[in-house]
Amino acid sequence: MTLNKITFFERFEKDILSGAKTITLRDETESDYQVGKVYPVSTFEDDRWFCDIKVLNVEPVLFEELNELHAEQENMTLPQLKQVIQEIYPGITQLYMINYQLV
Repeated sequence: MTLNKITFFERFEKDILSGAKTITLRDETESDYQVGKVYPVSTFEDDRWFCDIKVLNVEPVLFEELNELHAEQENMTLPQLKQVIQEIYPGITQLYMINYQLV
């Protein structure tokens, strides 16, 4: 499946626009982003566009391997990050880290 945009919960918009959030962790259904490609970014809740990002890297990461660096790149603490991931993807073990920059 070719992905042509990426969505984030509205609560992350400020962090993305400020550059404080530079990665996103997704499940396998949202892992097929192409490195080097620019994607429009919209809010998950109402599909409102708010910026464009360029994908720098996509790599697999296990939930149990999440560390302080991942949390820092998500602009939260490690316990917060693990809680958010479990809320969005209950019981997930395999994630994909998408590293991006604003364009």
